[in-house]
Amino acid sequence: MTLNEKASYIKGLADGMELDKSSKEGKVIAALIELVSEMSEAISCLADDLDELNDYIEEIDEDLGSVEEVICDLDDEDCDCDCDCDGYDCDGDCMNCDEECELDDEDFFEVECPSCGDTICFDGSIDPEELVCPSCGEKFECLVSEDDLAALDE
Repeated sequence: MTLNEKASYIKGLADGMELDKSSKEGKVIAALIELVSEMSEAISCLADDLDELNDYIEEIDEDLGSVEEVICDLDDEDCDCDCDCDGYDCDGDCMNCDEECELDDEDFFEVECPSCGDTICFDGSIDPEELVCPSCGEKFECLVSEDDLAALDE
Protein backbone atom coordinates (compact mmCIF):
# COMPACT_ATOMS: atom_id res chain seq x y z
CA MET A 1 0.00 0.00 0.00
CA THR A 2 1.36 3.42 -0.95
CA LEU A 3 1.48 6.41 1.38
CA ASN A 4 -1.47 8.04 -0.39
CA GLU A 5 -3.50 4.85 -0.06
CA LYS A 6 -2.69 4.60 3.66
CA ALA A 7 -3.65 8.24 4.22
CA SER A 8 -6.95 7.67 2.41
CA TYR A 9 -7.58 4.53 4.47
CA ILE A 10 -7.06 6.45 7.74
CA LYS A 11 -9.35 9.22 6.50
CA GLY A 12 -11.99 6.60 5.63
CA LEU A 13 -11.70 5.05 9.09
CA ALA A 14 -12.19 8.46 10.70
CA ASP A 15 -15.19 9.22 8.50
CA GLY A 16 -16.67 5.80 9.36
CA MET A 17 -16.36 6.54 13.08
CA GLU A 18 -18.41 9.69 12.54
CA LEU A 19 -16.08 11.82 14.66
CA ASP A 20 -17.58 15.03 15.94
CA LYS A 21 -15.42 17.62 14.19
CA SER A 22 -16.82 20.37 16.38
CA SER A 23 -15.31 18.92 19.57
CA LYS A 24 -11.76 19.71 20.63
CA GLU A 25 -10.58 16.15 20.06
CA GLY A 26 -12.41 15.87 16.73
CA LYS A 27 -10.79 19.07 15.45
CA VAL A 28 -7.31 17.79 16.37
CA ILE A 29 -7.91 14.39 14.75
CA ALA A 30 -9.35 15.98 11.57
CA ALA A 31 -6.37 18.36 11.34
CA LEU A 32 -3.91 15.48 11.79
CA ILE A 33 -5.65 13.42 9.12
CA GLU A 34 -5.51 16.38 6.71
CA LEU A 35 -1.82 16.87 7.54
CA VAL A 36 -1.08 13.19 6.86
CA SER A 37 -2.85 13.43 3.50
CA GLU A 38 -0.88 16.52 2.46
CA MET A 39 2.41 15.01 3.63
CA SER A 40 1.83 11.75 1.78
CA GLU A 41 1.09 13.67 -1.41
CA ALA A 42 4.23 15.81 -1.03
CA ILE A 43 6.38 12.73 -0.34
CA SER A 44 4.97 11.00 -3.42
CA CYS A 45 5.88 14.03 -5.58
CA LEU A 46 9.40 14.08 -4.12
CA ALA A 47 9.82 10.35 -4.77
CA ASP A 48 8.76 10.84 -8.41
CA ASP A 49 11.21 13.73 -8.80
CA LEU A 50 13.98 11.65 -7.21
CA ASP A 51 13.36 8.76 -9.62
CA GLU A 52 13.51 11.16 -12.57
CA LEU A 53 16.77 12.70 -11.31
CA ASN A 54 18.33 9.27 -10.72
CA ASP A 55 17.53 8.28 -14.30
CA TYR A 56 19.04 11.55 -15.56
CA ILE A 57 22.20 11.05 -13.47
CA GLU A 58 22.64 7.53 -14.87
CA GLU A 59 22.41 8.93 -18.42
CA ILE A 60 24.97 11.62 -17.61
CA ASP A 61 27.27 9.02 -16.02
CA GLU A 62 27.11 6.86 -19.15
CA ASP A 63 27.80 9.87 -21.38
CA LEU A 64 30.71 10.93 -19.19
CA GLY A 65 32.14 7.42 -19.36
CA SER A 66 32.06 7.60 -23.15
CA VAL A 67 33.78 10.99 -23.11
CA GLU A 68 36.46 9.71 -20.70
CA GLU A 69 37.17 6.77 -23.01
CA VAL A 70 37.71 9.12 -25.94
CA ILE A 71 39.80 11.66 -24.01
CA CYS A 72 41.94 9.34 -21.91
CA ASP A 73 42.54 6.70 -24.58
CA LEU A 74 44.40 4.54 -22.04
CA ASP A 75 43.12 1.25 -20.63
CA ASP A 76 43.21 0.02 -17.06
CA GLU A 77 44.87 -3.14 -18.44
CA ASP A 78 48.04 -1.20 -19.27
CA CYS A 79 48.86 -0.62 -15.61
CA ASP A 80 50.93 -3.16 -13.69
CA CYS A 81 49.85 -2.12 -10.19
CA ASP A 82 47.03 -3.66 -8.15
CA CYS A 83 44.72 -0.64 -8.07
CA ASP A 84 41.72 0.23 -10.22
CA CYS A 85 43.38 2.88 -12.35
CA ASP A 86 41.39 5.76 -13.77
CA GLY A 87 44.20 6.50 -16.19
CA TYR A 88 47.68 7.95 -16.27
CA ASP A 89 49.27 11.33 -16.28
CA CYS A 90 51.90 12.34 -18.84
CA ASP A 91 54.69 10.65 -16.89
CA GLY A 92 52.87 7.32 -16.97
CA ASP A 93 52.03 7.57 -13.27
CA CYS A 94 48.77 6.06 -12.14
CA MET A 95 46.25 8.80 -11.35
CA ASN A 96 44.54 6.58 -8.75
CA CYS A 97 47.44 5.71 -6.47
CA ASP A 98 50.92 6.95 -5.56
CA GLU A 99 52.68 4.13 -7.38
CA GLU A 100 54.61 4.82 -10.53
CA CYS A 101 52.90 2.48 -12.95
CA GLU A 102 54.68 1.61 -16.13
CA LEU A 103 52.64 1.64 -19.29
CA ASP A 104 53.21 -1.23 -21.68
CA ASP A 105 55.90 -0.05 -24.12
CA GLU A 106 54.57 3.50 -24.04
CA ASP A 107 56.83 6.53 -23.57
CA PHE A 108 55.42 9.99 -23.31
CA PHE A 109 57.03 13.34 -23.96
CA GLU A 110 55.98 16.50 -22.22
CA VAL A 111 56.58 19.92 -23.81
CA GLU A 112 55.35 23.43 -23.23
CA CYS A 113 53.44 25.20 -25.99
CA PRO A 114 55.41 28.30 -27.02
CA SER A 115 52.17 30.21 -27.74
CA CYS A 116 49.97 29.60 -24.71
CA GLY A 117 52.34 27.93 -22.24
CA ASP A 118 50.15 24.83 -21.73
CA THR A 119 51.85 21.49 -21.14
CA ILE A 120 51.35 19.08 -24.03
CA CYS A 121 51.86 15.33 -23.76
CA PHE A 122 52.49 13.10 -26.74
CA ASP A 123 53.78 9.63 -27.46
CA GLY A 124 55.81 8.05 -30.25
CA SER A 125 52.84 7.85 -32.62
CA ILE A 126 52.89 11.64 -33.09
CA ASP A 127 55.58 13.33 -35.16
CA PRO A 128 57.31 15.86 -32.85
CA GLU A 129 57.92 18.15 -35.79
CA GLU A 130 54.18 18.44 -36.48
CA LEU A 131 52.69 19.15 -33.03
CA VAL A 132 49.45 21.12 -32.69
CA CYS A 133 48.51 22.52 -29.28
CA PRO A 134 45.06 21.23 -28.27
CA SER A 135 44.45 24.38 -26.20
CA CYS A 136 45.27 27.19 -28.62
CA GLY A 137 45.47 25.29 -31.95
CA GLU A 138 48.94 26.63 -32.80
CA LYS A 139 51.23 24.34 -34.76
CA PHE A 140 54.84 24.17 -33.59
CA GLU A 141 57.94 22.03 -33.86
CA CYS A 142 59.43 20.15 -30.95
CA LEU A 143 63.00 18.93 -30.89
CA VAL A 144 63.41 15.39 -29.55
CA SER A 145 66.86 13.92 -29.01
CA GLU A 146 68.06 10.94 -31.03
CA ASP A 147 68.26 8.82 -27.83
CA ASP A 148 64.59 9.51 -27.08
CA LEU A 149 63.55 8.60 -30.61
CA ALA A 150 65.62 5.41 -30.46
CA ALA A 151 63.91 4.48 -27.16
CA LEU A 152 60.53 4.81 -28.86
CA ASP A 153 61.54 2.47 -31.67
CA GLU A 154 62.55 -0.31 -29.25
